[in-house]
Parts: sequence; structure tokens; C-alpha cells
Amino acid sequence: AGTTMTFIVQKCGISFQPPSIILIYRDSSQDKTRQRIMPVRNFSKFSDCSRAAEQLKNNPRHKAYLEGVSLRQLQKLYCLLRGHLEGQSLAESLQKFKQEETIDPEEDMNKLDDKELAKRKSIMDELFEKNRKKKDDPDFVYNVEVEFPQDEQLESCTWDMDSDEEI
Repeated sequence: AGTTMTFIVQKCGISFQPPSIILIYRDSSQDKTRQRIMPVRNFSKFSDCSRAAEQLKNNPRHKAYLEGVSLRQLQKLYCLLRGHLEGQSLAESLQKFKQEETIDPEEDMNKLDDKELAKRKSIMDELFEKNRKKKDDPDFVYNVEVEFPQDEQLESCTWDMDSDEEI
């Protein structure tokens, strides 16, 4: 077998204190579930979430692990972090993110500029990708949850490593 992606992402979340993106993934070569903590550095409430997400995704140290995480998911995590830095509650940040993410069916696409149009298109592509399950790809996880433990200290929330329940 070739060296296909041996990391299967199970959960992707964020910890505000210290700011870091947490990845729970399964290492199929060793058949273990692991947690990877990626510290978020040089990120302030003035930072651009999309740029930060791209930089993280292309970071040579994390690249292989983040293959299973879409850019938009990482963007969401950074937006939540930014909201947190701005003093918003988690609920507010999620709400704000949702507003930006929702496509208004009444909206006249012809009036949008290219950037907005591209953004809408990527949302649609992603919705489409989500609905089109690749059944023949055993490593394909078609529902990578983004979970945000309400409890800021991620360490204190014990991930149940031994559950074999099917998701």
C-alpha cells in the first residue's frame, strides 16, 4: 500500500487559553487515537481569519495532519478565537460566523463582486461535498465535527479514547 493519509481526523476544536487549535486524530499506521495541539501564535483580534487558516494549513509541521480538515473549518476556529479576543461570547461568535456563512437564496448573485461570489461558491461547494459521500474511500470521514468544549481547559475534558462506537 502506498503512503496514503494515515491520519484520520476525528475532531477539530479550539482552546482559548492558551490559544491553540486541537486536533483529535487517528493514526491508522499505529492504530492509536492521538491529540495534536497546534499553538496559535501572532494572532490578534485584528488578524485575518482566512490568512491565518491558510498559513496553518500550509505549515510544513502540520500539513499532513490537516489534510482532512477543510480550510473553512480552520477559518471558523480562528474566527471564534478572534471573537474571543474581542470579548465576544462563544455564542455571539458562532452566531456572527453563521450569518456570514449563510447563503441568502433571495440574494442576487449578479450584484456581488468577485470576492463575495467566490466566497458563496466555496460555501456551496462545501455543502455539495458534504452531501456527496465518497463511499469507496475508506479513509474519507464525511462528517468532521468541529467541537468546542464549553470548558475552556481542554485538558480537563477527558476524551474517551476507548470507545469503538461507530459514528
